[in-house]
Amino acid sequence: MSSSPVIIESRDATNPVAVRFSHVTKTYRLYKNDRTRLLAALWPKTRAETIQANSDLSFTIQRGESVAFLGANGAGKSTALKIATGVCTPTSGTVEVHGRISALLDLSAGFDPQLTGIENLILRGRLWGLSSSEISALLPEITEFAEIGQFVDQPMRTYSTGMRTRLGFAFASALRPDILILDEVLAVGDRRFSAKSLQRMQEIMSGDNVTLLFVTHSLSDAAKFCKRAIVIDHGHLTFDGSVDEGVEFYTSSTN
Repeated sequence: MSSSPVIIESRDATNPVAVRFSHVTKTYRLYKNDRTRLLAALWPKTRAETIQANSDLSFTIQRGESVAFLGANGAGKSTALKIATGVCTPTSGTVEVHGRISALLDLSAGFDPQLTGIENLILRGRLWGLSSSEISALLPEITEFAEIGQFVDQPMRTYSTGMRTRLGFAFASALRPDILILDEVLAVGDRRFSAKSLQRMQEIMSGDNVTLLFVTHSLSDAAKFCKRAIVIDHGHLTFDGSVDEGVEFYTSSTN
């Protein structure tokens, strides 16, 4: 039986290690339907299919590194980043994260459709641990960048998907984090806004000791933003080295 996971988190941005995985495994149990899932909550031995999204992953990302995570759909890249952000918990292993994280995963998730854009931003800011003065200082920058105009004072149920995504990106990228985690979110909105988003990412990465973890299927973006690559295949780490060698390894393994 696997040991319980160990999670070590701190806001200490002076720690030379930003993220460390030690023998991290994540196993999901898939049930046929909701009834079976309910039964499993009462009887843990209820039959279910198991899928190992991550298997014995070990790597260390130093402060200030930029790392591209490469792999096919379903390889386990996004699961690894969700574990790093605390969105999901590993089944076993040790995870260390040191510094303030901003994760651009599902940008529109977590918004309350009944609240206005401003109210949602304030709520997110409080959940992030920001003070009222810090939130107030950020709001003008966020709303201007999102380009949703007077809709910022309207309930989010009236927003289009693009408007919710732009507001989510504007909030997440305004936080100036110690650790930035991106999962295929650079193509936000139309072409002009996408270019604007890329420029924002480059500004964040120019900051001192900002650490980047970047999941992407664009090998050119990987080479543009990152110096190191980690390749994951069926949950296993299969390569860890320079981004040029990682791109070559990944390309050759998929041909």
